[in-house]
Amino acid sequence: MSLKIDFTLEEGTVDKITAYSELLKQTPSQLLDEALNDYFIKLNKQLLEKSATEENSQTNLDFDEFWGDVDF
Repeated sequence: MSLKIDFTLEEGTVDKITAYSELLKQTPSQLLDEALNDYFIKLNKQLLEKSATEENSQTNLDFDEFWGDVDF
C-alpha cells in the first residue's frame, strides 16, 4: 500500500536525494523508503537495548555480590 505525505526538506537534502537516486538508479521514493527502513531498524534496536538496560538496572550488584552470601 502506498500513501502520499507532504513534507518539506532542506534544499541540500533534496540535492543529495536526487544525486544518489541517479547514482544508484533508484527513484527518490525507493531511496527514501530504503533509508527510512534502515533507520527504523536501527532505532528499534536502540530502543530494545535501552529497555533491556533499564530492566537490568534494578540492581547495581555484580554476580558475586548478589549470590555471595547464598548457601547452595
